[in-house]
Amino acid sequence: MESSTTTPTGQAAPSHEQIADWLDERQGRFIGIANEIWEHPEIGMAEYTACRIQADDLAADGFEITRNVGDMPTAFMASWSQGEGGPIIGFLGEYDALPGLSQDRTDTQHPIVPGGDGHGCGHNLLGTASLAAASVMKAWLQRTGLPGTVRYYGCPDEEAGDGKVFMARAGAFADLDLAITWHPGSINAVSASSSLAVNSIRYRFRGRTAHAAGNPETGRSALDAVELMNIGVNYLREHVIDQARMHYVITNGGGAPNVVPDDAEVWYFLRAPWRYQLDEITERVHKIAEGAALMTETTLEEKFLSGTYNMLPNTVIGDRLHAALEALGPIDFTEEEHAFARTIVDAFPPSLRESLIAKRELPPELVNDALNGDVWPPQGVGEVGSGSTDVSDVSWNTPTAQINTATWALAVPGHSWAVTATGGMSIGHKGMLHAAKAMAIAASDFYRDPALVNAAREEFERETAGRKYVSPVPAHIPPPGPSRAS
Repeated sequence: MESSTTTPTGQAAPSHEQIADWLDERQGRFIGIANEIWEHPEIGMAEYTACRIQADDLAADGFEITRNVGDMPTAFMASWSQGEGGPIIGFLGEYDALPGLSQDRTDTQHPIVPGGDGHGCGHNLLGTASLAAASVMKAWLQRTGLPGTVRYYGCPDEEAGDGKVFMARAGAFADLDLAITWHPGSINAVSASSSLAVNSIRYRFRGRTAHAAGNPETGRSALDAVELMNIGVNYLREHVIDQARMHYVITNGGGAPNVVPDDAEVWYFLRAPWRYQLDEITERVHKIAEGAALMTETTLEEKFLSGTYNMLPNTVIGDRLHAALEALGPIDFTEEEHAFARTIVDAFPPSLRESLIAKRELPPELVNDALNGDVWPPQGVGEVGSGSTDVSDVSWNTPTAQINTATWALAVPGHSWAVTATGGMSIGHKGMLHAAKAMAIAASDFYRDPALVNAAREEFERETAGRKYVSPVPAHIPPPGPSRAS
């Protein structure tokens, strides 16, 4: 896979194949961690079991543990260093589950706890593979004697887009030379697209109650203010960039039709391809909210919950990750695993699967496949994805790239029972170990070659073009509690 390197220990550096072998030899440890987290699903900011399991494992492995990162009880950082002057490489992990996605390890929908939480996005695998990559890189550095620091970040509440934002605000990623991460999926590929920056804001209006029929003239309707604000924002849609997104729910509209509501609230997500574009749109929405309050003679309270930047995928790191995936080759799924996945995909309409395959720009004939372990070209090059992620805030602090590997059936929806099912059995475990191998192999190249680290940094400097990262969340706003994530 690669040429040998003479190390300070006088030995050749362990090869890419040996790194993969080391992970296979330790797979029982990592599968055990992933399964225990899968069996104890916890929503964002309440991942106490997952955080403890991972922190304890890495502490026993010799890592120094920093807890309560960013004032979040379920955020931690594990670090191990050797020598001086080597690169600091971070692996990003997540472990939050989703409400309502409890599911047994079966190929038909069967919740363990009806309405309960479940790992419908595969984060039990996500955090564990990154932990595994960090652990094997520590062993690799010890063997080679090369200088360097390995970091693992236990990041809470990705689903609400919060954890890494508050960790970044606390400076947790500021000294990294680069960051590597991944996300469970249905194919093996580098994720090369950008994402939408997002703000999450609640607008609350307060007015005056009155009898809606007897003396409506004395009332000042907070609900009218909400509705007028929404009308204004809907007219604004014509005058923003095409890729902007503005969506909302009315969280409180009053208690009874015959009472003029004195308290009403609407919750908005505002998105745009670049942070500066989002800032401009957010200011315009703020003015509309102020106008709605003026028209209804109500008062406005604006509560900024969270926000993220747009993703900056680093192609230097992405190219090394793709090379690692190519060298590893496809995931070898068994006939039994294919049959398990076939039963799952048959539970979803073919038209839905066709649309998901088309959205990924994959060959349409894949609609007939249930499981795919092949390596695909980088996905979304030069494109802006429709979603948002708090990995983006890391990418504005340090060069960052990520991959997907196949941990669930091909072209089934994310955030579904189908993802929970495979995340607790061999399909998910194989994809998890594959991701760990690819991340570790790529990281070893950067530890051995300072020129690669410099190239990644130079690209980062060009992409940020002197724009300094400023946390989108004001300093006075504390991290949310678990109630909002639920």
